[in-house]
Amino acid sequence: MFSENTLWLMLAIFSLSVAITLASDPDPVQDFCIPNPRFGAMKTSHANMHYTLPCKNSSEVTTDDFVFSGMKASGNNFSDTGLAVVSASPTNFPGLNTLGLSFARADIEVGGINPPHFHPRATELVHVVQGKVYSGFVDSSNRVFARVLEQGEVMVLPKGLVHFMMNVGDEPATLFGSFNSQNPGIQKIPSAVFGSGIDEELLQKAFGLTPKQIGTMRKKFDPKTAG
Repeated sequence: MFSENTLWLMLAIFSLSVAITLASDPDPVQDFCIPNPRFGAMKTSHANMHYTLPCKNSSEVTTDDFVFSGMKASGNNFSDTGLAVVSASPTNFPGLNTLGLSFARADIEVGGINPPHFHPRATELVHVVQGKVYSGFVDSSNRVFARVLEQGEVMVLPKGLVHFMMNVGDEPATLFGSFNSQNPGIQKIPSAVFGSGIDEELLQKAFGLTPKQIGTMRKKFDPKTAG
């Protein structure tokens, strides 16, 4: 007969395993699930943050559903930090649906950056195909793991940790990133802090900034206060 301590330990292990399972994309229960456009736009379940989509009949699926051509060239819209991103997810690449992964191409102008951000639901694998990029992440003890990546090198950025990139070469840089979730999410640190409506007094105390400085940052990162 199990002791009370043993039962509590088994319950804790079971609860942890369930939490880990629920924290990742579910395993597919069929070969593939191509979204059926006849049912309208994609729907998202906010309870588990996974896409829930009706599937096409397999007889209607074609090879084109499993091919994405949108990353042949860089994105057209570069941000004020010199970054352009083209993403591939089930919204524009139907073949990814239910497979637990997504993809992105990032182009960074000379001196440009991909500001500190994190993906709450995915680990990212970055592959540099052109240029030199200073890339890294910060762990939960505030230790920085960073170095300059050159063409052909790959770096892994653990799930949920803040990471960043900067083009330190003399030519535009191109990277490809893969994620182990079809909905990795993204939280950009500057926008999350200064563009989310956090109480101004708290921000002043947290960062040692004056009301004027807080106002300047909010105008930059919060569209509602611009203009």
